Amino acid sequence: MERTAWEELVAVFEREGIRYVFGLPGSPKHLYDALYDSAAVRPILTRHETAGAFMAYAFARVSGTVGCCFGCPGPGIANLVPGILEAWSGCVPVFALGVRAPTRTYGMGAFQEADQVSIFRPITKWAVTVERPDRIGWYLRRALTLATTGQPGPVYLEIPADRALERVTMPPYTPADRTVRPAPDPERIAQVVRLLRSAKRPLLVCGGGAIASGAYDVVQAFVERLGIPVQVTPAGRGIIQEDHPLFAGLVGLYRTEYAKAIWEESDLLITVGSRMEEFQSGAWTYFPSGAHFVQIDIAAEELGRNWIPDVAIQADAKLALLALLEALEREGFLRDEARVRELTERQRAAIAAAEADAMTSQQPIRGKRIVATINRIFDQKTILVLENGAQDLWAYYWPYYRVRDRGAVVPPAEQTAMGLGVCGAIGAALAKPEWYVVCTTGDGAFQMGMHELPTAVEHHLRVTWVIFNDHALGWPRWTQRTQLGGRVIATEFAATFDFAAVARAAGCYAERVEHPEELAPALERARRANDAGQPAVLDVLVDSEEHHPSFVEFHKLR
Repeated sequence: MERTAWEELVAVFEREGIRYVFGLPGSPKHLYDALYDSAAVRPILTRHETAGAFMAYAFARVSGTVGCCFGCPGPGIANLVPGILEAWSGCVPVFALGVRAPTRTYGMGAFQEADQVSIFRPITKWAVTVERPDRIGWYLRRALTLATTGQPGPVYLEIPADRALERVTMPPYTPADRTVRPAPDPERIAQVVRLLRSAKRPLLVCGGGAIASGAYDVVQAFVERLGIPVQVTPAGRGIIQEDHPLFAGLVGLYRTEYAKAIWEESDLLITVGSRMEEFQSGAWTYFPSGAHFVQIDIAAEELGRNWIPDVAIQADAKLALLALLEALEREGFLRDEARVRELTERQRAAIAAAEADAMTSQQPIRGKRIVATINRIFDQKTILVLENGAQDLWAYYWPYYRVRDRGAVVPPAEQTAMGLGVCGAIGAALAKPEWYVVCTTGDGAFQMGMHELPTAVEHHLRVTWVIFNDHALGWPRWTQRTQLGGRVIATEFAATFDFAAVARAAGCYAERVEHPEELAPALERARRANDAGQPAVLDVLVDSEEHHPSFVEFHKLR
């Protein structure tokens, strides 16, 4: 069959189950006209290309498949960079598409000409120009394979404008194999079993690699069979229900008192699918004293990147934990029931203490009360989409917020691009439109993404944005106040938006919340608006001074 490269691409996307393309057209002859005839692949018109990349990131994280974004030549492609950089950092399979200047004039200073492949090469697994339209199928299969196997990550594919519109005979397409997963070395599994037999207080830590592997059931079976606690990085949240009695909170900057105690008393640390980067590791200073260390990761280059493991295992997270479980069963491993009872009691006490602490009636409203109230009102089938500001950081601090559904969190990666969560909430909602999506964001980050509110309105999405509004860039201002002698400059907004008015003008339900007792009723109204197909925005005035002790502790290291 004769097709253009774009028509073949859309046909391939239909076969591969890629449902959305986030972005906006330049010349609609490229890609978008081919999308006109597709019932299976929908374009989501964004207000900015960066937002499209952020939406693709969140869609991929929630759906467990590929998210796709598109940029126009030159500046449109450049606008994709923040989202692709975040996907590179977070190992998220995002497929970026672009148009290149025509082959017949490339190098002559054609309109919007740029070396786009060189822009993307350092932050993708593969960046390539399709020079022959009849080879588009090979390039697509290769790109999808690379994006989804091994350590997942973003890819970039572009087509020259003239070659993209040539009609050629396309060879048959063979779908990508996305199921290849490396199994662990049996001898190294045996070494870990020996370490587990001698350990008194082992700890499992799951990162984003456990989520990418789909290791939900095996993680729960592993900790229950061994009777050991499990902690997570922000990217690992949702690997197990956070009300589970063996869940013990987050690591590094994000740890609370119970999580810190469990970490520091551990004598064997097993990390699965995490680099243990700066924020997760306490700037690489938080290693439990005297503990042995096992690192499991699908990418060989991540092994020993930071802490040097006693045993390094290159393998898929799910397959490695299954192999460990089977080996422990063969050896008749017995779990420490007294330890399980102790962990259950300590966790119950930690949850009770946080619930009591969160219900403070102090004013301005405390961040911990906001996240605890969101958790109670929205409850299950809710996807938490995170920014990473000083006050909305309370959403990271378990057990103030407890994730109750598998995979129901979209965190930024280590780049923490502002606006990712605000825009990404739309991609998350399209991935699971029957669920609620709540985005917790500071007012600084919200201003970087609020132009996408009409996008959510157009698609009747069940999204609620909760703004932690302290009229500032709270994190750098805190640094100015505490570490720079109060030399505050360029971190406070002297003039700002009436966010509720802006949201209502875009078609959202919106209100401003100033008193603690108004918070729960406002969230109830937002949820009812979501039920009616209307996105919601709550502008909550917050205390800018209160931070979790771990936030303060972490900054003493930097």
